[in-house]
Amino acid sequence: MKNAFMSITQKFRNRDKPILAAIDGRCAAGKTTLAARLQKETGCSVIHMDHFFLRPEQRTEQRIQEVGGNVDYERFMEEVMVPLKRREKFAYRRFDCHEMKLTSEIIVEPNEIAIVEGSYSCHPALWEFYNMHIFLDVDADEQLRRISQRNGEGAVAQFRQRWIPLEEKYFTSYQIQRRCDMVFRVGCE
Repeated sequence: MKNAFMSITQKFRNRDKPILAAIDGRCAAGKTTLAARLQKETGCSVIHMDHFFLRPEQRTEQRIQEVGGNVDYERFMEEVMVPLKRREKFAYRRFDCHEMKLTSEIIVEPNEIAIVEGSYSCHPALWEFYNMHIFLDVDADEQLRRISQRNGEGAVAQFRQRWIPLEEKYFTSYQIQRRCDMVFRVGCE
């Protein structure tokens, strides 16, 4: 994966603008792990879409029914994408899903390459900002095993009933996987 990523980023180097890549895909497919690995190997910046889930006051029935609407793409656009494209230092506050509030500030230094990882990172409101779109797929059984390992057995039912269907609706409605430049499959036949 690293070699494919590096060869694609080469064609965008030596420009005024940073190289922006999105890593989207199914929950527990390895998006965060891949981004961390690429960060370690390339020194790129990484921004997590999980920091931009909706705050309680934004979680209206209308917004939740919107395809891809459970992420605060408006705040993401303003606080991350605009300064990222300008290659400016910026800060944003992380949304903590357990505390249900904005918490610690995260400072991002300008960098030649930046990766936005997480479900909904390829949202149509953000799509055009990226030079590269990556999708990670995972076999359904492997996905549930990983969710159980990561979040505990009690969380599996919530993911099955709520989060996975919302993601699948988003992937299908916007044809995310088909539109991405690269697709990697984990535990898939």
